[in-house]
Amino acid sequence: MTTPPPQGQNPYAQGQQPYDQVPGQAPYPPQQGFPQQPGYPQAPGQPGFPQQAAAPYSPVPPQQPKRKNWKLIRSIIIVVIVAGFAIGGYIASRDDAKTASVGDCMHRGNSSDTDPDLEVVDCGSAKAQYTVLAKIKGSFTQSSADIKCTAKAKDYQYTYTETGDGDNFLLCLKDK
Repeated sequence: MTTPPPQGQNPYAQGQQPYDQVPGQAPYPPQQGFPQQPGYPQAPGQPGFPQQAAAPYSPVPPQQPKRKNWKLIRSIIIVVIVAGFAIGGYIASRDDAKTASVGDCMHRGNSSDTDPDLEVVDCGSAKAQYTVLAKIKGSFTQSSADIKCTAKAKDYQYTYTETGDGDNFLLCLKDK
């Protein structure tokens, strides 16, 4: 059986002194830090404790630097790819009718009369089909092209006109 708590003053209430204590005196003697237990090493890096000189662990290797230049490398790769396409397009277009001049030999890439895909080839190659007799700048209809080629190259057999892209010209051609 338990006894009920005493009635009246609470000995643990704040502002009141315990029964057997003299006013102005602390209820318990002041306490100091606990001394280090023998046989147990002190944990390094704990707050309030001094650091030990060396830990019995192997050293941690330094962290590898992060790639901060990834965006730069990616941009350079994109520029190289775009430049490759531009250079490839330029090289592919070097041999077309725009670059032809008088005396060059031409090869017809397909059988279309509206877009024969003429390209400049070496005159000694088996691909050479036509020789350029005249190249005249400007826009021409079929009838005006025939008149111009008759005036510039009397023995022409074919005309080729190209318009658009700012390069409008006429080629007067004959079989090789």
